[in-house]
Amino acid sequence: MKHFIIIITLVLFTSCASDEGNAPKDFRAENDKEIQDYITANNLNAQSSNSGLYYVIDELGTGAQPSFTSDVTVAYKGYFTSGNVFDESDAEGISFNLQQVIAGWTEGITYFKEGGSGILLIPSHLGYGSFGRGSIPGGAVLVFDIDLISVNQ
Repeated sequence: MKHFIIIITLVLFTSCASDEGNAPKDFRAENDKEIQDYITANNLNAQSSNSGLYYVIDELGTGAQPSFTSDVTVAYKGYFTSGNVFDESDAEGISFNLQQVIAGWTEGITYFKEGGSGILLIPSHLGYGSFGRGSIPGGAVLVFDIDLISVNQ
């Protein structure tokens, strides 16, 4: 029994030690500089929120304004600051609840009204974090052209 406890302790210690190399990295300062450089290079009139999200309202819209828990339909194109596209909807858009998407969308979509359009510049802590997901690398800034087609409450 004594050997079993020692082995379990060593396994747990080794497991915890190996996780140290996988600790999340805070990309906030790097992401903020990348976003500000992108805004300058593209001559955008962007606003920022307290969370670190930047957004550009091209057209505010005239319909209903969604809340953080709304069901919406949005047409979008997602790309990196390099311009490389990683995802895009068709013109009819996709429908979802704002609680089911990345934090940058949950917050950003609420700045528009139905019929509105603009750009969301999302730092990694409001996107896919320091580890990424699929084709999106960890620490990536995400840019989305969005059209809020409808608020489906």
